[in-house]
Amino acid sequence: MKASKLKVGDTIGVIAPASPPKPEPLKNALSFLEELGLDIKLGKSVHKKYGYLAGYDQERIEDIHMMFKDSDVKAIICACGGFGTGRIASRLDYNLIGKNPKIFWGYSDITFLHTAIHQQTGIVTFHGPMLSSDIGLSDVHNLTRKSFEQLFHAKDIEYTNKLSPLETVVEGKASGPVIGGNLTLLVSTLGTPFELDTKGKILFIEDIDEKPYKVDRMMNQLKMAGIFHDASGIIVGDFKNCVPEKHEQSLTLDEVLKEHISDAGIPVLKGFHIGHSSPSIAIPLGSMGRMNTYNQTFIVETGIREDENK
Repeated sequence: MKASKLKVGDTIGVIAPASPPKPEPLKNALSFLEELGLDIKLGKSVHKKYGYLAGYDQERIEDIHMMFKDSDVKAIICACGGFGTGRIASRLDYNLIGKNPKIFWGYSDITFLHTAIHQQTGIVTFHGPMLSSDIGLSDVHNLTRKSFEQLFHAKDIEYTNKLSPLETVVEGKASGPVIGGNLTLLVSTLGTPFELDTKGKILFIEDIDEKPYKVDRMMNQLKMAGIFHDASGIIVGDFKNCVPEKHEQSLTLDEVLKEHISDAGIPVLKGFHIGHSSPSIAIPLGSMGRMNTYNQTFIVETGIREDENK
């Protein structure tokens, strides 16, 4: 299911389903949304703190339910990631969410909710730059800001070498729904009711601040769980600061990635500015994608419907 496109005057729900956002960048980002002609409704937990969480679990759950239930809210944008979405996934009302399909946008720790919502309801969600952690920064890249345009215009997203240098890891062509997100969060779904299902799908992975040996461990777990074997293709996004300490004996990140995914025998492209990167390009998760390593292209169908929302 795809939500309707946005139009000027629509109301956006802003929530913090994981950690609390930084106030000043959030303020800057809310101004950006207003510049797009959107009205804003803040979740109750956005300004709350409970340790490393934006309020108690029940408060963050209530914000998600409230935003999906509110017919005036046409899109739900996450303020930031951090930690905590895995704690609330099993307590969400997916029947309520499925009956009220709307744009749901975020990444990083939000990956757990992307996976859970799409697999439980079939709703297409958006892996895209967030408010306080991306849009509200003083040095935000213009392409990061432009990613929000795909919510207003039903156009396919085409990623080529014009956006960043792409590298073929395993040659081939693949198609299927695009799923995935942050590697750490994808691994955390294994063994749960929301375990990542990659059968016939293009898997996207990215991460930040994980040393190669930790990436190695997580990639090995996905491989042993059959996650790579089941996928039709793999897209590798940005792995920001995933490097060993200086003078530390280590495999390189490239060596780790190639060793684990090359064995799957499916097409693999890497080098995408998707995830913890600048620019950070948004993509719809659940939409049909096509990848071609021979001309190094990745095309994803629009994540919204062209008809006006109601």
